[in-house]
Amino acid sequence: MVYGQAHSGTGLVKWRVNYRAILSIDRETHMADVLQVEFHCHTRYSKDSLTQIKALLATCRRKGIDRVAITDHNEIEGARLAHQIEPERVIIGEEIMTTRGELLAFYVQEKIPKGLTPEAAIQRLREQGAFISVSHPFDKARSGAWDLADLETIAPLVDAIETFNARCLNNQANLAAQAYARAHHLAGTSGSDAHILMEVGAARQKIPFFNTPAELRQVIWQAQSSQALSPFWVHFASTYAKIYQKAGGTLRSLGGKSPGREDA
Repeated sequence: MVYGQAHSGTGLVKWRVNYRAILSIDRETHMADVLQVEFHCHTRYSKDSLTQIKALLATCRRKGIDRVAITDHNEIEGARLAHQIEPERVIIGEEIMTTRGELLAFYVQEKIPKGLTPEAAIQRLREQGAFISVSHPFDKARSGAWDLADLETIAPLVDAIETFNARCLNNQANLAAQAYARAHHLAGTSGSDAHILMEVGAARQKIPFFNTPAELRQVIWQAQSSQALSPFWVHFASTYAKIYQKAGGTLRSLGGKSPGREDA
């Protein structure tokens, strides 16, 4: 606490300044301007996940995740439902399988169908103003990995590539993506690629506040990443989810109740 006095037209005015209070307010304002962001996760609207939307949002709140991009495979219905519940927290995204590899898009307004050429998918995303990244480009264990020649073709057309994916079985694919991003002056996104709740936030980025894809393009270069690989066995959970969801489809075709389509 600092005290002082000064003269005014009506006499002596005493004043004091509580610098601790000012610093506290400044810290709170600064922290409000920085977001913890999870850029890659799935819900039961992906065929390899059983994660319920409300449970995902509760997990994000518990883990201090301010923004979460829900990027279901070739689908945005779940992300839209989540956005209706928590519009400030949820970014509507999509992981899109093209004829050459997977794209990761944020701020998607209309679903992009799978099976398009990368150029056609990117064009549709650009028309929506979406932010475009490239999913785990060097992870050859995934069906959505990219051949180098194809990646070279789309690199000038995207905003970023995924430079860390927590579901890679080892870190070599992530290191290759980071090297590629540096060499091609591309921004990097990090994500857990969570298909079960325990994975959420395994890879996240601390980024200055943004609320639009245009703002994200500006601040993504300032991102600070916190990253850890998920255990290998999380892939078994996805295998189980595929079987469970397929069983649900069989039940629906027979007129029964799906085991994977309860309330969000």
